[in-house]
Amino acid sequence: MKDPQFSSGVTTMATIPSRIYTAYLAIFTPQLVICFVPGGLKLKNGLVRSKMTGSDGEDPTAFSVGILGDLHIDPRKMDDYVVGRDQWLKVITLERQKTNNVALVSLGDLGESKNCDHNPANPFELFAGTTVCHEIAAEYLESFDVPYEVIGGNHDLEGIDEFKSDKANLELFLTAHGKETPQFCRNVADKTLLVGLCSTIFRDARYTSHEVIIDDNQIYWFEKLVRDHPADEGWKVFVFTHAPPNGSGLRVLQENHVINGCCWLNHSDELKCRKFIELVREHRCIKGWFSGHFHLGQDYQDSITFPTIDPSEGPYPNRGSCVFVQTSVMRKGTSRDGRQQSRLLRGNKYGFEICTVDHQKGGSIRLDATITYRDDSHEVGVYAHEDQTLKQDEYFKIYTPQVGDQGYNCGPDQDDICILTECPVDEECTYTVWKRCVC
Repeated sequence: MKDPQFSSGVTTMATIPSRIYTAYLAIFTPQLVICFVPGGLKLKNGLVRSKMTGSDGEDPTAFSVGILGDLHIDPRKMDDYVVGRDQWLKVITLERQKTNNVALVSLGDLGESKNCDHNPANPFELFAGTTVCHEIAAEYLESFDVPYEVIGGNHDLEGIDEFKSDKANLELFLTAHGKETPQFCRNVADKTLLVGLCSTIFRDARYTSHEVIIDDNQIYWFEKLVRDHPADEGWKVFVFTHAPPNGSGLRVLQENHVINGCCWLNHSDELKCRKFIELVREHRCIKGWFSGHFHLGQDYQDSITFPTIDPSEGPYPNRGSCVFVQTSVMRKGTSRDGRQQSRLLRGNKYGFEICTVDHQKGGSIRLDATITYRDDSHEVGVYAHEDQTLKQDEYFKIYTPQVGDQGYNCGPDQDDICILTECPVDEECTYTVWKRCVC
């Protein structure tokens, strides 16, 4: 996590990291296609959005952030990472022409959770969480030629053969990425913070090791941070975690993450699980929350959820002032629905844009949603396109929890006294586990 000063110059194509190049890589340089909408994007209300499309590089509130989902690097299969990185370098060059404030965030799960022929002395060792995994990942992230931040996911402390404790594995993670603490806070622009929370428990997990657990120290730190940077003083906070908080409304995998208790942050602890959405509701400075974990694409509208919804669609979700955003993956072999995509976040004093960088389309940029600030505590969000489904999507079992599902015992006005259903988790009661700490 080397931290060079933001530069207003044009980025030159960085060289491939020597470790990766000599050991694994073939180099590709596909053509980049950038999609612009002449004259601004025409919104549903007839207005034209143009205030966030251009900047002279001197606006202190302007910023651009590249967001990478689960990398799951396999050092034997680096082609997609080289292609994706080269696409990103061109995007970063363009963004630096608009603003000096450009950064990169990785949402964790840096290594593949299998043996990758990386340790001849132990042909059964998992690659994820090892020293070589984090060193390769750090070198890769540094090659984007902008300051980067990273948080750990549910696989980043999985070096169980090399490290006997979570503490030792975490220390290696921090050292490899130049981090002083698991969490991070970067002042990316005027009164705009990028904040990351890191999973720090794997071996010591009470239930599944793949639950994304934010420890008590980080929760306390985060609560103090949002309390000390209130919306009414103009602060805007964008949060990054590996898994989303419960209450986000993002598309999830019922038969994988929900049933196994590793879907949301601190999934198995009801009070801590609901803590995050409670902070979102209380602190209107939290404007965006980005997560990965599900390996799902960004073509669905429920890969982005707004603070409010049309009353005809259901009850008021109470997501504060926060937009929740799902982030896909870069490598084809890690995608659950065939997509290979990353996120681009652009913002300034007027609001922010959420875009897709599509690695299957030459790194083209697609606008997904525009959020315009009405005041410090309210904003208006507009989707830029309808769902874009593929043929295989109809066979893909995805479920977004809803009030009224089997096993949901109380309504939105009864959260404080709501108890878990006593229905056992079986084929007759498959929608019960999600209710845990739902808000």
